[in-house]
Amino acid sequence: MYGQVAQRLRDLVREICKGEDVHILRGHVSKDHVHLFVSKPPRLSESKLVQRIKGKTSYKMMREFKTLQQQFWGRHLWARGYFVASSGNVTDEVILEYIKNQDKEGTDDNFQIGRE
Repeated sequence: MYGQVAQRLRDLVREICKGEDVHILRGHVSKDHVHLFVSKPPRLSESKLVQRIKGKTSYKMMREFKTLQQQFWGRHLWARGYFVASSGNVTDEVILEYIKNQDKEGTDDNFQIGRE
């Protein structure tokens, strides 16, 4: 995901996370996946958060971008799976560094709320 699509995805994820009282510590949009490092309230399960992010972003982006409608006609925008891990065994700094060092060319790392 590049350009306006990546920007809109980032804005939607921010909006969803803000509504769920989730704080985005770091994020990265790649051409075919997204990394998020977040702090969430204990009442919200990881699976529910991912479900909301995938569901709402897919619905809105498919309606707003004709190119996505054509590319994913009859298919889903997001794959079924996802990976979630808690920090503890690995330090927050290691996770932040991993996300920071993702492929730099053609990516969008500016996920933090309040950073423009």
